Amino acid sequence: MRRYSITVAATLIILAFGSSLGYAAEYNLRLHTLVKSPHPYNDMAEFVKSEVESKSKGRVSIKIFPAASLGKDPAVIGEMQLGTIDLMISSTNNAVKHVPEYQVFSMPYLFKDFGALMSAVGPGTKAEDYFKSVYKKRNLGLELLALGGSGTRNLSNAKKPVMTLADIKGFKMRTPPSPMIAKTWKALGTLPVTIAWSELYAGIQTGVADALESSIPGYKGSKLYEVAPVLSLTGHTIQVNHISMSSKTWAKLPPDLQKVVVDASVAASKLGIKKAQDYESAFVSELEKNFKVKVTRPNKAEFVAVLAPVQKILAEELKLTEPLAAVRGAN
Repeated sequence: MRRYSITVAATLIILAFGSSLGYAAEYNLRLHTLVKSPHPYNDMAEFVKSEVESKSKGRVSIKIFPAASLGKDPAVIGEMQLGTIDLMISSTNNAVKHVPEYQVFSMPYLFKDFGALMSAVGPGTKAEDYFKSVYKKRNLGLELLALGGSGTRNLSNAKKPVMTLADIKGFKMRTPPSPMIAKTWKALGTLPVTIAWSELYAGIQTGVADALESSIPGYKGSKLYEVAPVLSLTGHTIQVNHISMSSKTWAKLPPDLQKVVVDASVAASKLGIKKAQDYESAFVSELEKNFKVKVTRPNKAEFVAVLAPVQKILAEELKLTEPLAAVRGAN
């Protein structure tokens, strides 16, 4: 009788706490990010894992694969279409091959701040509905769970502090091979020069370019402050991220678990914004204090006024009028 009681007790413990012991998960999911920590995407991934495993009571287990350990985004999207990777958290910029409409988020000053971004693309917005429909229209094999923001892009240069638009006139401005970004900086009075990111440090050092635009973590991580020690917080673009799930995985989950995953993704997008702001503030402070970077805060109104008509031109040239209308329709 004593042995029977012990066996029953042990069984009940396993049933109750099996998820923490690795026994009870019905669904084992793999989640991809492209970045190394510290980064908002990895914080978001940890949050999704914790929330989903907790709220599903261990029925769902998530393993995170950061730093592109499962491949770069285009390849990962292909794997998700097959159902061999289940979730991803990444930049919409890296998905434009599959979703060209995501190019709209590279437009300058599309959002005045993170609050405006979430009002435009958050849960239940016209933009969110639009991009969900794009996923289906393109037979992407993915389900869009949430959109959010993960940092700003700013100007840095090797020449002088920037406070006004006139200060950047004539800069040889490094841009990636993007018509949208090149035309943006040409409209601001600079001379766009295309240089690969891997060659950018040398390009600035040798004077092929005077200036560049990038995220603050990218600027710091690539040590570009050594050759372009003036950082101007133009915040001309807020990077938009997406949390997406394989349609094959989505179809396997019952409705209650689908809701758990969506709720966790929406909450993670809000967390991502807070983390992005925290990281940027800390990095700027560190760059000023430890690396003697000159940080300026230009008058953005000048930049916005010049670039407002450029948005319309770019939308027409790149066939982005529909996604732009969806984003603006939510503001």
